Order: sequence, then C-alpha cells, then structure tokens
Amino acid sequence: MNIRQAIADATTRLSQTSGSARLDAEILLAHVLGCDRSHFIAWPDKQLETDQLEQFESLLEKRINGSPIAYLTGSREFWSLDMAVSEDTLIPRPETETLVEYVLEHFPADLSFKLLDAGTGSGAIAVAIASERPGWKLVASDIDLASVQLAQRNAGKHGIGNITFLQSDWFDNIEQKDFDIIISNPPYIAEQDPHLSRGDVRFEPRRALTSGTHGMDAIEHLCQHAAKHLKPGGRLIVEHGYDQADSVYE
Repeated sequence: MNIRQAIADATTRLSQTSGSARLDAEILLAHVLGCDRSHFIAWPDKQLETDQLEQFESLLEKRINGSPIAYLTGSREFWSLDMAVSEDTLIPRPETETLVEYVLEHFPADLSFKLLDAGTGSGAIAVAIASERPGWKLVASDIDLASVQLAQRNAGKHGIGNITFLQSDWFDNIEQKDFDIIISNPPYIAEQDPHLSRGDVRFEPRRALTSGTHGMDAIEHLCQHAAKHLKPGGRLIVEHGYDQADSVYE
C-alpha cells in the first residue's frame, strides 16, 4: 500500500467517528513515518513498509475507538511550542493560551516577577511564559509526580532554565510567600457533568478534570489560600468553566 492509498483508506474508516478524519489520518501517518505532512504531497506513491503499516493500523484502531490524537502521538502544540503529553496529564488546549496572553499583556518584560503555576500538568503554561520571560523566576507544582517529571522534560526540551519544579498538593509544599502571580488551570468540571462522557476528556485523568459536586472545590481552595503566598497586590489568575464566572467572582 502506498501513502495515498493508506490515507484514503484511513480517512474512510475514521469518518464514522471523527469530524477531522483526513487530518487525523495524516497526523498519525506522519508520526509513524517521522516526517512532515507536506511529505505526502511530494511522495504520494511511496510504498509503506510492513512494520510501518502495522504501526499505523494500531494507532488507527485506537483513534477509531476515540483515543485522542495527542496521546497517540505523544505531543501537542501549545503557544507554538511542541509539548510532550502523556495520559498522566490533560491535553493542552488553545483556550488555555488566554492565561499566557493575559500575563504577558499585564506584566512587562523589563521587570522581574515571581510566578507559581499551581497544578502544572504537562508544564505548558509555565514553559510558555518562561519562554517569553527568561528573566522571571517560576515555580511549577503538581500533586502527581509523573506530571512533574513530564513538565521538567518539556522545559528541558525547549531550553528553559528558569523554572523550579515541585511535587505539591496545591500549596502544601510551597514555602514562598512572595509571588507576584499565582496562575492555574485547575480541575473545574462538576463530577456528574455529561461532557465527561464525550470526546477527548473520556481518556484524560479524571483527577485533573473534576472538582466536587459543582466543579468549584479546587478554585475555592486556591482562592482561600493564595493570598498567603502572594505579595500585597499580587494576582491570582485561574481558568474556569463557561458557566462559573459569577461563582468564581464571588
């Protein structure tokens, strides 16, 4: 089977379960071949090796059954950075870049700030900010050791040296009391939310998604304890659900 045939066949099979069937097929095949998708335009008649077809078929079956592309390829772009991801962490999403944009807009590059990324997961937020603000001092923490290790890998992958990584259940192991910024994309989905049975979130770690009956437990904890670790006038910045603005403000 050549590249053109493999993509056509995969697109047909994926079309029953994915709204981006051809893109999914191309991303998975590019991952298997270790090439850019533009390679398919230049070499559509290139024959695939048996082991390549077997690996592609394995990934294809997992995608048909709903596994997220990011978990199958082990990476996701965030802030134009290639971030390694694993099933231990949430998949970084474009809307979370809003947190990075806010920080960069409101805290000038010519001043030095201290920032805590609480519940860092893959480290996407911390690594993105550190890449733009190399003169800042950042701490990235997570309760899950595997997530901390993955975040460290992502920092090393992009040559980031101004982040300290800690394993901590929110503020339990955070001794600093002088952060200018505490930022977090905490779990904020209600435990019985029907969205949990749809799309990629079915495969993501539940502890990183849900937070109590109303999805507010983690945010309430952050709001109750952040002030002890912020300088006077410091800022707590959190991502929250589409219907939680009033509750978070309260």
